[in-house]
Amino acid sequence: MAAFNPTLSIITVVYNNVRDIERTMLSVLGQTYTNIEYIVIDGASTDGTLDIIYKHQDCITKLISEKDKGIYDAMNKGLALATGDYVLFMNSGDELYNSTTVEAVFATAADADIYYGETEMIDDDCKSLGQRRHKAPAKFNWRSFKYGMSVSHQAIYIRRSLTKPYDNRYQLSADIDWILYAAKQAKKIVNVKRYVAKYLVGGMSKQKHRQSLIERFKIMRDHYGLLLTVFNHAVIAFNLGWYWLLYRRTND
Repeated sequence: MAAFNPTLSIITVVYNNVRDIERTMLSVLGQTYTNIEYIVIDGASTDGTLDIIYKHQDCITKLISEKDKGIYDAMNKGLALATGDYVLFMNSGDELYNSTTVEAVFATAADADIYYGETEMIDDDCKSLGQRRHKAPAKFNWRSFKYGMSVSHQAIYIRRSLTKPYDNRYQLSADIDWILYAAKQAKKIVNVKRYVAKYLVGGMSKQKHRQSLIERFKIMRDHYGLLLTVFNHAVIAFNLGWYWLLYRRTND
């Protein structure tokens, strides 16, 4: 039987991030898996980011550099250009876990609708902060986000035919809605049971935490219903409080 060898569209969105963009790009360009379509969407950077992108231009399948209306507008541009069987977003500052990650993901099982794995957090100095607090579930479906985003955006490979454009009504949390939409349609979801991405902590959702929480509540209400969403957020608040208490005791 022939090896499963789908085309993966990896999309990197960047704006004025000269410090991190090359690290992200090299993690993609250094993959042992070769059937990758690499798309880079730059928001008309002015800090030297474009110089780094152009240095690797021969290895980029498609490149756009122009002003956009925000991160999800830029990500939608990438989606519109993608032609692969699967799509993965690896935005500036994040990385594929190691050089064999994509090869290992598709070797896990053939023809899944979604593949997902675990994420390691890193700080500004690229030092490991360990696993995300929301550990990836052993089995994932559209109900798995009811207590929080248990699979990070960088760690989920989705069949492109199951995706839709990001909802530009949301500025910070449209990725949750996007993943849930695909997961509702997916029939075969595979846990690859390994680290697949490194996530640079911070970002706009941390800087604008209140707005992010409001958007998440609206998205979850639309997918899970109002009463269940209110109950689930009460559970989330309790878990966060308990986590904070345990962390404080550990560090006292």
